[in-house]
Amino acid sequence: MSGRAHEEAGQRIAFVLFDRFSMNAFASVIEPLRIANRLLGRDYYEWTTYSLDGNSVLASNSCEVSVNKSIRDLHDADVTLLCTGIDVERLPLDPDLGSKLRRLNAMGRTFGAICTGAYLLARYNLLDGRRCTIHWENLRSLREEFPNVEVTSDIFAIDRNCITCAGGMASLDMMLRLIAIQHGAYLAHEVAEVALYQNMRSGESAQRHDIEARTGISNAKILDAIRIMDLHIEDPLSCQQLAMTVNLSPRQLERLFRRHFNCTPGQYYLRLRLETARDLLRRTSRPVLDVALACGFASTSHFTKCYRERFLCTPTEERQSYQWANTKPTSGVGTATPMRLVAK
Repeated sequence: MSGRAHEEAGQRIAFVLFDRFSMNAFASVIEPLRIANRLLGRDYYEWTTYSLDGNSVLASNSCEVSVNKSIRDLHDADVTLLCTGIDVERLPLDPDLGSKLRRLNAMGRTFGAICTGAYLLARYNLLDGRRCTIHWENLRSLREEFPNVEVTSDIFAIDRNCITCAGGMASLDMMLRLIAIQHGAYLAHEVAEVALYQNMRSGESAQRHDIEARTGISNAKILDAIRIMDLHIEDPLSCQQLAMTVNLSPRQLERLFRRHFNCTPGQYYLRLRLETARDLLRRTSRPVLDVALACGFASTSHFTKCYRERFLCTPTEERQSYQWANTKPTSGVGTATPMRLVAK
């Protein structure tokens, strides 16, 4: 945190809201600050909300949030956090915001992001050589597009004056950690108790449930095989290699997969690679050939054939249809009526 963060001076926090930001993550960042102020008996934390143009912003849940200022008025906050959500890859880069973030970084001020905002920080070249995290749905695409950034699957990451978290309730965990750094663990626990949050997590906690919980399967051999598949998306193993790594014969492994998934290990593996490819097509602008290679396909033609069989469209059609579906409507026809909220 900034060296200016001491009890007498307090903390000025800037929240920059972007279209379709996560309301869950945003609320989970602000509420612990409000509770901490109440317990401290004074407004140690003061926050201001910003948008690129000063106009209200529509969250991903269709709630419209009024902000205090535009980023033109963002100058000397102690902490600046970018609040984003779905389709962060399609957000335009604002040069003025990039300049302000680089200036704040040069001044030693704390900056960061919640939910998917690390993607914007990476595009502003603020994460090279740093450790960061992002929501698990965006992990692979961030790693693929920014190889110089150390992307972890932790729920939050603090690297020098840069803080990032995966969104959701991880935002609460990150803020409790910052409160503990500034005021001690006792206050952080008090804040958690007021919020009825019983299990404060460290940054290294996993974002997702383990594979056993997600699949409902407890067979250790199958779970190990799936973990290995996930680690070898770009360089897929043969069924024989996969079986050897879990100390089974190929026939035994195939019987287990047929019993639990009604498919062969190879079919399951292919489905996993294709779902990864679909995610990259939707979240990145990388050429189709690059996506194919990143998912273990030697050629575009083979990739396209497998993709069409699985998803009934080509990779190019997938990308085009997804981009079309996420284009902002030009009229009010068929759009949800936003709920209006006012942020402090």
